[in-house]
Amino acid sequence: MGAATTPGHTVVIAGGGPTGLMLAAELALAGTDVAVVERRPDPELAGSRAGGLHARTIEVLDQRGVADRFLDEGQVAQVTQFGPTPIDISDFPTRHGYGLGLWQNHIERILAGWVAELGVPIDRGREVIGLAQDAGGVDVELVGGDVLRTGWLVGCDGGRSVVRKAAGIGFPGWDAAMSALIAEVELTGDPELGIRRDAAGVHSIGRVEYEIRDGEIVWADAGPFRVMVTDAQPRPAGEPGLDELRAALVRVYGTDHGAHSPTWISRFSDATRQADAYRSGRVLLAGDAAHIHSPAGGQGLNTGVQDAVNLGWKLAAVARGDAPDALLDTYHAERHPVGARVLRLTMAQAALQRPDDRIAALRETLGDVVGLDGPRRALGGMFSGLDIHYDLGDGHPVLGRRMPDRDLDLGRDLDLDLGGTRDRGPVRVYELLRDARPLVLDLGTPGGVDAAGFSGRVRVLTAASHGLWELPVLGAVAPPTAVLVRPDGHVGWVGEDGSTSGLTAALETWCGPPAG
Repeated sequence: MGAATTPGHTVVIAGGGPTGLMLAAELALAGTDVAVVERRPDPELAGSRAGGLHARTIEVLDQRGVADRFLDEGQVAQVTQFGPTPIDISDFPTRHGYGLGLWQNHIERILAGWVAELGVPIDRGREVIGLAQDAGGVDVELVGGDVLRTGWLVGCDGGRSVVRKAAGIGFPGWDAAMSALIAEVELTGDPELGIRRDAAGVHSIGRVEYEIRDGEIVWADAGPFRVMVTDAQPRPAGEPGLDELRAALVRVYGTDHGAHSPTWISRFSDATRQADAYRSGRVLLAGDAAHIHSPAGGQGLNTGVQDAVNLGWKLAAVARGDAPDALLDTYHAERHPVGARVLRLTMAQAALQRPDDRIAALRETLGDVVGLDGPRRALGGMFSGLDIHYDLGDGHPVLGRRMPDRDLDLGRDLDLDLGGTRDRGPVRVYELLRDARPLVLDLGTPGGVDAAGFSGRVRVLTAASHGLWELPVLGAVAPPTAVLVRPDGHVGWVGEDGSTSGLTAALETWCGPPAG
């Protein structure tokens, strides 16, 4: 590359959005030397941008003990819907049977604060423009000619990812069938708030600030507006200006409402693409760098954060030398199918927004079906992320699924850094995942589980869990007698009827070979 190479970090993350920040936190919790390089010079994201967290994302934040930071600032509501039909998940077996309305600028600010507490450096105003990798690491070329050496590079740098392109990873998919202007702007007068449909599609005007009362949006009386105007024909991405926004408002509303003082103006589309590989050697992808799609349903940010939680502990284990390189291949194997499903869901959502009469008839028909309990549960599980199932083979229904956040009886005087010594009160499973370490729960005969050789890498606890386990969509299942819970909260092994057969093999798969 022609410039001096500077020693860097074990892992460098390109991109300091929600996915990159979540991954940085996961790696820091695992003790990995990690840094973020972010092209934006200012940590404050201009305007509100995307918004909202789904139930499973709130759960993974709960697993790390930071969910309340987001819940304290957001609006709890039933946000899931298919087409125009709301899907209520309040009866799902989760402590977070809802979504959270919270704009992306606030989500990023909270995540950045957590990452700072964990001591991760964020180098702002540093844009990645190229890379070269070899068997020992990656040279990351930055604007200005600087080169940063790292063991691993993760591209969390968005849909136009330089990292993905430089790594030679394909990005097949579908071109845009629609596009829309979106802006945060001041308007004069008293514009009509809410959604409008016409021959071009869906348009909307609302206040940036709002509250949700009894399930209904109540707009603030003052402050900037959030405007979305669908283009009459798909337009390429670019840098739209205020004049273009005003013209679009006149076309749809007959007036530009005196639009002025924009905080930001952008254009999005329903272009749908997915990286054909989430890994190329020592380069990995997560978030929008790995998949782009319509914003319908608010899946993008949530999928990216969950990518990060799946990848972080695996990359940390490989980087430490605890686990073989092959562990990283499970990242693509598990998350690529999830991303593919998100693409299908968002394509379906985008299709239902089309303005012609036949699609309107389809929306009505599907509305009748989605109102039935079975379809409601199935779609609610998909859109919330609560039904995600990694294919880890045959076995107990919980294998490969999220571990239910059960109340556990761990006995008395157990100090787990959960606020000090505890008495006989129950401990939640998610409290035991704060440090992002694998967890083996012996729920049968005390002392029946042996994880010798994995000390320091795996926590083994004897616990009692009473009653049937409720799984989203599937319903009640008989509890196992032991489980291995991975750091991402998914179950990597199940013991039944007191048997621990397969435990050692599972520990070797997820944690690497035993010591000695």
